[in-house]
Amino acid sequence: MPAVKGEGMRGLAVFISDIRNCKSKEAEIKRINKELANIRSKFKGDKTLDGYQKKKYVCKLLFIFLLGHDIDFGHMEAVNLLSSNKYTEKQIGYLFISVLVSGTSELMKLVIQAIKEDIKARNPIFVCLALQCVANIGSREMAEALVTDIPKLLVSGDTIDSVKQSSALCLLRLLRTNSDLFNMSEWANRVIHLLNDQHMGVVTSATSLIENLVKKNAEDFKGCVPLAISRLSRIVTSSYTDLQDYTYYFVPAPWLSVKLLRLLQNYPPPDDPSLRVRLPECLETILNKAQEPPKSKKIQHSNAKNAVLFEAISLIIHMDNDPNLLVRACTQLGQFLQHRETNLRYLALESMCLLATSEFSHEAVKTHQETVISALKTERDVSVRQRAVDLLYAMCDRTNAQEIVAEMLAYLETADYSIREEMVLKVAILAEKYAVDYTWFVDTILNLIRVAGDYVSEEVWYRVIQIVINRDDVQGYAAKTVFEALQAPACHENMVKVGGYILGEFGNLIAGDPRSSPLVQFQLLHSKFHLCSPATRGLLLSTYVKFINLFPEIKPQIQEVFRSNNQVRNADVELQQRAIEYLQLTSVTSTDVLATVLEEMPAFPERESSILAKLKKKKPTAVKEEGEKPKTMPTAQVNSGATPDANVNVEPVASLFQTDPPSQAPAAPAATSDDLLGLSTPVATSAPPNALNNGGPPASAVLLDIFGDPTPAPPTSNNVGAGVVDEEHFNKFICKNSGVIFENNLLQVGMKSEYRQNLARVTLFYGNKTTTTFAAFLTEVSYPGDLKERLSVQLKDVDPTIEGGSQKQQILNSECISEFTIAPVLSFEFINNGAPQAFRVKLPLTVNKFLTPAVMNSEDFFNRWKSLSSPGQECQKIFKAQHPMDTETIKLKLLGFCLGVLDGVDPNPVNFVCASILHTRNQQIGCLVRLEPNNQAQMYRLTARCSKDSVSQTICDLLETQL
Repeated sequence: MPAVKGEGMRGLAVFISDIRNCKSKEAEIKRINKELANIRSKFKGDKTLDGYQKKKYVCKLLFIFLLGHDIDFGHMEAVNLLSSNKYTEKQIGYLFISVLVSGTSELMKLVIQAIKEDIKARNPIFVCLALQCVANIGSREMAEALVTDIPKLLVSGDTIDSVKQSSALCLLRLLRTNSDLFNMSEWANRVIHLLNDQHMGVVTSATSLIENLVKKNAEDFKGCVPLAISRLSRIVTSSYTDLQDYTYYFVPAPWLSVKLLRLLQNYPPPDDPSLRVRLPECLETILNKAQEPPKSKKIQHSNAKNAVLFEAISLIIHMDNDPNLLVRACTQLGQFLQHRETNLRYLALESMCLLATSEFSHEAVKTHQETVISALKTERDVSVRQRAVDLLYAMCDRTNAQEIVAEMLAYLETADYSIREEMVLKVAILAEKYAVDYTWFVDTILNLIRVAGDYVSEEVWYRVIQIVINRDDVQGYAAKTVFEALQAPACHENMVKVGGYILGEFGNLIAGDPRSSPLVQFQLLHSKFHLCSPATRGLLLSTYVKFINLFPEIKPQIQEVFRSNNQVRNADVELQQRAIEYLQLTSVTSTDVLATVLEEMPAFPERESSILAKLKKKKPTAVKEEGEKPKTMPTAQVNSGATPDANVNVEPVASLFQTDPPSQAPAAPAATSDDLLGLSTPVATSAPPNALNNGGPPASAVLLDIFGDPTPAPPTSNNVGAGVVDEEHFNKFICKNSGVIFENNLLQVGMKSEYRQNLARVTLFYGNKTTTTFAAFLTEVSYPGDLKERLSVQLKDVDPTIEGGSQKQQILNSECISEFTIAPVLSFEFINNGAPQAFRVKLPLTVNKFLTPAVMNSEDFFNRWKSLSSPGQECQKIFKAQHPMDTETIKLKLLGFCLGVLDGVDPNPVNFVCASILHTRNQQIGCLVRLEPNNQAQMYRLTARCSKDSVSQTICDLLETQL
């Protein structure tokens, strides 16, 4: 509490002294109760209390509350202090309100009224006090009352710097809890220009505010990017003497620099050529300054400098478009891996995990492998060891997989219990993904079970079984290896499960050796039986009955086990039933029937690794995409066709791309010979991501919440007959199935669609944004040109009345009769406040929505490619890239376009080749697409070939808009 000359509160000082001098808790409570009684009597009896006395007594109540005692009076006196013209009295009033009055108190209306008066006052100190109170309480009622006052205060040219700073921070606090009340789009330009303010405190607080706004609506605030880059450039290129007032231990404005760098991470690299040059220059300057000798030995200097450095590296990783900066960032992070400061080692490892996923810096990260392994073994802090594990996982590829897996297995024996489960999953994934042969994979997983059996989940040993059953060449080795592992005196139960399953299927492959004869195998497994859980015992009973089929000579010994009282009278119903049924099965059936019932398990269908799925669920950010490997540098010219790779061996799709309709559905693909574990093999029946995205909140939710559309439909006028012809907005729906397709100040129209072959089901949502009721609401679909003969659309009835603030749904069913090039138009009209309204909007029903991804191998693809060479069947376009040429982004767009991306088919890994089937009522049309990016020239060559004329041109035209 600041001491104001002439206004020292002696009574308060005496009271605090008395409390401190109390010898016991009882004495303190007695003194407090006496003071509370005195204050209560003063407030009730003395109507002539002046401001000073009220302030003194309110201060005492505040002090008592801070000691942990409840205060149930004095609130009104504190509110009265808010109307005082003296700073100290108003300050104490606001302090009491901030600490003791809740946002739902009945006094809040009076408090809000006093706050409004202070905000309108010319005294900046009073304005700041009011804003601080609002930020402390931040109730919804306050936000509703000040929804326009605070933004006006922030952007007003008359507002002094300290008030602007408080306004920005106060608004940030309210936006975090009540963002739905503020429509900041109308203030966007004026808020953004605060980044040019001369006062560094205003710029710092405004940057925090803008970053919060950008996360909610990046499009409206994208104008902040050039201003942020300009401001950052002025800071990092200046010497510490240029910003004398804002230099912290020889580092110019470090916290503002950090905030600006963080703000830029919300946007892709800028398209403007001058900004594309200026931003890397800023980042390079930061990297250079970090390499300079320190100007001070104090920790504050290194902390500030490193804070800016790490945030700059985060931005470099986010942009991922400058190889030189990425490699330099990796080199400088490597210097921190052995730093004496634990926090810096942690941050370096964390940032390098992200760098390892970049095509440009992956190899640079691998150069620090030995240092990371050393950190894993010697680091004292478990959180740093965790990051070291993450980095080893991220930097792993086929060249170093065996070494990294061996080091992680060695560390696993002494690893902290808190990270063992995740390490087990990562070791299992790396062993599966980068297996050079299956014997190494089997050895690794069995060693994993031996070292950390308690942390090996079911998904891990399930996956081993699947792979061994699917691969004939490893079955004998796996049987021999598990047999040897089971001979250990202490054998984990998971090892028994794996051993029981594999020996039950393939024990005959090692039965020729007297050391692993059928009887020896049975006795070895049965010696573990009494140590296992009921679930494992059930598995072993199944193994025994399999042994009877494989080894009829030991049938009596096994039947004796089934017949024993321990089994037929087992308290566990499952074990009892198995024993009795297996005994009867082996007693009454013939050898042929028994062989049929107990035949070898068929191969498992290939699908996403269950281990990878478990790690994704446990720690999504730590999982690399399946089949992911370091990417190569972009080539300098458009890639031409070449001979297909003969090693690629994906099962072909029968008759997909003949001119006549195919006679059967696509066959399920088999695993490739190159992809040992089938991780990259797509499933023929899988739908593209956009066709699966049918989840979400109930339809009664607000439209924007349903669709999560970051760029809602552009607002239009509400004149009668207004039409929406915004092609750019329409094109956004070519690769997505839900969003807001129309919006103005009256109505919001959203859609959510599902597609299955030639059929579509679209749910339309009509949201009334006004407080009045829409009457006579009608909708109609019109067909430009000959579209009606090519596309059938049926609209179900919609409620003619939409109340204010509510929403109605309408179902639209559509069928693709034949290929089409133009979209239908949806018209809707209604009466609002007696005035007729009518609008038209293009429905985003495009021909690519009726594509289904297909699978074929390299040979079949290029054979069909050559056969579809008629002039009308091919369309080729060469065009400039309109968006960043990121490999993953391009792939996602192709998948969203409903094309089946064929990995490993094109001999040039930079190219994309795709295959799909266009489903219509009359026929199915095969479509092949080849996309050749040229990163250096920022160009694409797109070629489409289809088994029916005109479809190729339509596919090319639509896909060009997305690239």
